[in-house]
Amino acid sequence: MNRFERAGDNQATLKYLDGDYQVITPGTYVLCAVTGEKIMLDDLRYWSVARQEAYKDVDISFRRELELNPELRRRR
Repeated sequence: MNRFERAGDNQATLKYLDGDYQVITPGTYVLCAVTGEKIMLDDLRYWSVARQEAYKDVDISFRRELELNPELRRRR
């Protein structure tokens, strides 16, 4: 792809960073790691740097964190 071509409706590949992400392969969306739904890059707000996963919304992100770290449920 050169600088005059558009990304189109393609899945992007991202490297998730703290508070930002780096585009590895240009595209317009990524897939939610839990639901498989498309997340347009303009709407992407939630991801895991450690797992390099994107999430559709805060509830899905939180649910995934609890699923992978059940000990968090017991903290008070």
